[in-house]
Amino acid sequence: MIKFFQTNRFLIMRRFSQICILLLLIGGNIWGWNILKGNLSFSHLFGIIPLADPFAVLQAVFAGAIVTADIILGSLVILALYSIITGRVFCSWVCPMNFITDAARFLRQKIHLDDKIKPLRVSRNIRYWVLGLGLFFSFLTGLTAFEFISPVAIFHRGLIYGMGAGWIVILSIFLFDLLAVKNGFCGHLCPLGGFYAFTTKPALLKISHNHQKCSLCMKCKEVCPERPILNFIGKRSRIIPPGECTNCGRCIDVCADDSLHFKVQLFN
Repeated sequence: MIKFFQTNRFLIMRRFSQICILLLLIGGNIWGWNILKGNLSFSHLFGIIPLADPFAVLQAVFAGAIVTADIILGSLVILALYSIITGRVFCSWVCPMNFITDAARFLRQKIHLDDKIKPLRVSRNIRYWVLGLGLFFSFLTGLTAFEFISPVAIFHRGLIYGMGAGWIVILSIFLFDLLAVKNGFCGHLCPLGGFYAFTTKPALLKISHNHQKCSLCMKCKEVCPERPILNFIGKRSRIIPPGECTNCGRCIDVCADDSLHFKVQLFN
């Protein structure tokens, strides 16, 4: 049990974080809890502190909506938290879609699907195009375009109000990650990942690699959802590029050499 926790401690803490956030949001909407009320786009902490998704707010601005002061403040609170302190942790510690994509990756590894089906090669830059198109269509239609089709929003709303046809979207993402592109949605398509990759590069929390301790087992690359960012493993010691890294901690979990650590550092 102790060994299991040591090799999965950040995964366990991530799941605890994600489940707690979902329970608090569900409790706020259904049972009237006054801890976290709202949704992943906009909510209030303890009824006082506004929290807002900066990308959703940016879409609203492009759509020509009148954005109130508390929404602007809420987006600045979240943007400051991720951009200055924690890095791109929304993708790995908050987003509920992480359950789905991690499940697809786990099953893909268990049944050795990479040996049976050659995964499609898709550019990781597509998420930046989706980000741009989301803002363009928000401007064109006067609606927050991506929010209407966002699997993140659909999954979250479904957990609170009932999934309905939303299961089709969630199942499609699961099958896409399982059968077509490894880490396809989060690593290649999701504009939220692209947005936070842009905005969290200055964050203080980073993962550091010590090449001197590394035995080149490459287990870190096997579990990394943003695998290309670890191409330097086995070559030199360095900080894993902030912004591209989600700070999920899985590489630290599986590293038996103790060559990977979280580190607070002002500059790269």
